[in-house]
Amino acid sequence: MSVSPRVLMVSDVYFPRINGVSTSIETFRAALGEHGIEVGLVAPRYGDEIDSGGIVRIPGRRLPRDPEDRLMHYDRLREAVLRTAADYDLIHVQTPFAAHYAGLHAAKKLGKPILATYHTLFEEYLQHYIPFLPAKALRALARRFSRGQCNALDAVVVPSTAMRDRLRAYGVETDMHVLPTGLPESAFSPGDRARFRARHGISPQTPVLLFVGRVAHEKNIAFLLDALVHAHRQMPGLLLLITGEGPALPDLRHQADRLGLGDAVRFLGYLDRRHELPDAYAAADAFVFASHTETQGLVLLEAMAQGCPVVAQAVMGTADILGPGRGCLTAPDDPHAFARIMIQPLRDPGLRALLSTQAREYAREWSDHALAQRMAQLYQGLAATR
Repeated sequence: MSVSPRVLMVSDVYFPRINGVSTSIETFRAALGEHGIEVGLVAPRYGDEIDSGGIVRIPGRRLPRDPEDRLMHYDRLREAVLRTAADYDLIHVQTPFAAHYAGLHAAKKLGKPILATYHTLFEEYLQHYIPFLPAKALRALARRFSRGQCNALDAVVVPSTAMRDRLRAYGVETDMHVLPTGLPESAFSPGDRARFRARHGISPQTPVLLFVGRVAHEKNIAFLLDALVHAHRQMPGLLLLITGEGPALPDLRHQADRLGLGDAVRFLGYLDRRHELPDAYAAADAFVFASHTETQGLVLLEAMAQGCPVVAQAVMGTADILGPGRGCLTAPDDPHAFARIMIQPLRDPGLRALLSTQAREYAREWSDHALAQRMAQLYQGLAATR
């Protein structure tokens, strides 16, 4: 019987910073433990976090235009990764910034295998954060950057077939493995619909749409507001809840005011993942999503696990989830048509009940246990090469 390898993850983000990368790290760390894989982590310090064993926090500074994140002190990070990795069998990088280079430095120095998960489609992100440079040039830069990083690794994990195909088109030659983040059992613990609505002063009869995610331009939330204008004309009592925080929040508030949406949209900020977020999913009549840049779209599965039907565009990583057409309705990239589809489950209780049942059953197929087992096998294969 092969000995289970010890794995050191390295990331530029982690809880309490809430995003898809943090969620993926936490989900895999917990599930891999059930398969006998010990996972350590080097990540930023945000405040006075008190962690369980195996986590090393590196101090850093706030980023001027993105105060949610931290830029770790690189010399301290590189030293910590090199020191910590000596006790592990391989290194798994989760982000392509300082963490990538610190992980690569340690892997070369120690002769350890290294892999990375490619969580983010930077080709579509940079234009929102560096608007003064031509979009075409930024895309070319992102492709060269990603190709160079990926080809320096022993393996690359991607969360969807669309991301694998995109990286292959960039010229990535490293072995790639499609391994999405699974859902932990806690995702299926029933949320409290009545409690959430009462806490936020929402009538039991109000039709509610929900968006969950980082409030950033690449999430295409502006499209949802445009669609809401059309939907609200057909269903005047409709309410859209937008949870999360991010750099696009001021622009979206301004857009909502300009469109005259008034009480039809509420920005709720961050919700606690363990209690408030499951209640929010349960309180909604449909989950809406229009991002074109998702490498997986884990929030779609989280909504489905609570029996909340999904209305979304099937683009990039979300296509893998929406493809079977279970628990969801796929909508086009047109605000008027999207609006017409997203109110269907709200108007038709029978359709909503059917989609809700399908959603719960389908989400069960994305078990974190099964996906962690595949990750463990990948680790074992890489560790055996050294």
